[in-house]
Amino acid sequence: MTVRRDSHPPTGRRPGTAPLGVIADDFTGATDVAVALRRAGLRTLLFFGVPDDGGARNDGTPPARLPEHQALVVALKSRMVPAADAVASSTAALEWLRGQGAGQIYFKFCSTFDSTPHGNIGPVLDRLADATGAGPVPLTPSSPEHLRTQYQGCLFVDDLLLGESHMRDHPVTPMRDSYLPRVLRAQTREPVALIRLATVRRGETAVRDVLAAAGARGARYVLADGIEESDLRTLGRAALGAPLVAGAAGLAAGLAHAYAEERADGTRGTRPHETGDPQGTAATQGTANPHETADTHETADTHKTADTAQVPGGPAAVLSGSCSRRTLEQLTALTDAGSPGHYLDVVATPDPVALADTALTWYDSLPAGGAAPVLYSSVAPELLRETQRALGVERSAAVLEEATGLIAAGLVERGVRRLIAAGGETSGAVVAALGVTGAHVGTEAARGVPWIHPLGPRPLALLLKSGNFGGSTLLVDASASPAERVNHP
Repeated sequence: MTVRRDSHPPTGRRPGTAPLGVIADDFTGATDVAVALRRAGLRTLLFFGVPDDGGARNDGTPPARLPEHQALVVALKSRMVPAADAVASSTAALEWLRGQGAGQIYFKFCSTFDSTPHGNIGPVLDRLADATGAGPVPLTPSSPEHLRTQYQGCLFVDDLLLGESHMRDHPVTPMRDSYLPRVLRAQTREPVALIRLATVRRGETAVRDVLAAAGARGARYVLADGIEESDLRTLGRAALGAPLVAGAAGLAAGLAHAYAEERADGTRGTRPHETGDPQGTAATQGTANPHETADTHETADTHKTADTAQVPGGPAAVLSGSCSRRTLEQLTALTDAGSPGHYLDVVATPDPVALADTALTWYDSLPAGGAAPVLYSSVAPELLRETQRALGVERSAAVLEEATGLIAAGLVERGVRRLIAAGGETSGAVVAALGVTGAHVGTEAARGVPWIHPLGPRPLALLLKSGNFGGSTLLVDASASPAERVNHP
C-alpha cells in the first residue's frame, strides 16, 4: 500500500548535499554502478552485503566513521532469490543507508531487466517506493555503452529486441517480452507510465512535466526511453532530488553527472559527506583516491588509498559460472590461448565438498608458472537444462555456489592473488567465501568491470564480471601475467 508520495528527499537536505545511496541487486551490478559513479567524480564506498555496524565493536569502542564519500553502494544477492527475501534484504539496505545519512536512493537492477512475473524488480520497487514516499519513480534499464537501449518502451539488447536476444533463453529469467511497461505491470499493482524519447529530447523540464502529469494520473513508476548517453544525462538532471530512482548503471551515471554539475555550479553542491574537502576537488585532482571503499573496521584516518591506475599482479585464476553467450566466447578464447581448464561436473559429483576437493586437487597437479587456469561450470543452454533436469534448478545452483566458494578460498590459500569471477552468482559466492565486506574500486579491465581490492592485510585483487560484459578476450587479458602484458599489450 502506498504510504505517501513526495518529491523531496526524506533527510530534509537540499538535493545533492546528502550522499547518494545505491542498492544493487547483485555483486557484479554493484561494481558496475560503483565505477560509473566513480567516473562521474563521486567519492564512492562499496559494501558487499548490509554492513553490521550498528553498535560498538568487540572492544567496546564506537563504530568507525566512514571515510569521506558522496555515494554509498550496497551490493546484495537479491536478483534471483524469492521475492520476499529480496524485499527484506533491500529494506535492510535502505535502513542502513538512511542511517548513514543517504538522501536520494537508487535501486540498481540489470540492464536486461532480469525478472519474472513474480519479481524481483516490481516487489522491491514497491517496498522502496512506500518506504521513501516516492512517486512517480523515474526508471530505465538503458545503458548505451553496454548496447542496452529503451525506445518506445521496448528494450533492445545488442541491437535486438529483448525478446529476440540471448535473454530469451535465460535459464532462470527468460525474457520473452520486450515491452517493459507490460513486463513491470505483471510484477506490481501500481500503475506504470512511459516517457517517450521525443520528450527526453526536449530536455529536463519537459521530462519533469511529464513525470508530474503521470503522477497526477496515479502512475507510480515511469519508464523512460533513452538511446544515447546524452539522454541519460537529461534524465539524470530531471531525476535529481527524487526520493527514489531506479535503473541500470547508465541512469546512475546520468544522475551522478547531475550531482557533479550541481557541485560545479555552486548552487546546491555535492559536498563529500563527513569530509574536510568542502569543494570536493580531491575527487578530480588526484590528491586522494576519489572512490575509496571501506568496511567498518577502518577509520578515515587509517583508511589507505588504492592505486587505481595499477593493473594488479600475482598468480591468477578464473572461476566461471555464467552461461551467457559472451562468457562462453571468452572461455573459448581463454582455453584457445593455452589456459588449462577444469569442468565442475555437478551431475557426476553432486556434493559441493567433493566437487571442490576434486577441483583443487586438479589445480595442485598443474605445473608452476603456467598460464592462469580456469575452473568452470559454464555450459551452453541445452547442457545447462540437462543438468537442471538431472538435479533440479535449486539443487544444482546450490551445490555449484557452495563448491565455488570453497574453491575460491582454496585458491587464495594456495597463493592466487588475482581471482576473476564470471557471473553474478559466481561473484557472490567468491566474495562471501573470502569474507569480503568492503573494497577499493580500482582500474577497469573492461567498461563496467573494475578490479576491486578487498580491504585488509591480504594482497588480493578480484575481478567480478557480469556474464554479458567485456570483449571476447577479457578473460585472456585480465588473467595475463605482468610479463605477458608487456610482451602482448
